[in-house]
Amino acid sequence: MSVAKPSAMIRYTALRLLIFVGCFLVAGVAVHFGLIPSGLGGSNVAWVILLGLVLSAPLSYVLLRKQRDEMSAQIVSTVDRTKARLDANRTREDAVQ
Repeated sequence: MSVAKPSAMIRYTALRLLIFVGCFLVAGVAVHFGLIPSGLGGSNVAWVILLGLVLSAPLSYVLLRKQRDEMSAQIVSTVDRTKARLDANRTREDAVQ
């Protein structure tokens, strides 16, 4: 019995979220210990979220290249199959007339 391979899009999204959470935690610890200035007034959480996003974006771009390519290939194959199915249906409708 074989186990189905998870969708490349789900795997990419999960890894991207994991990288963000890691960067969010690192930014939170850095702000807590004063290594990075905290936000203005009550914006500390928003500041840490923004720092997490800014740190995770380039890391995800570099670290998840392989997963992004797999996701792209999966999307292209799905689009190609859908186009072929639509063409087959269109041909079948033309043949009936």
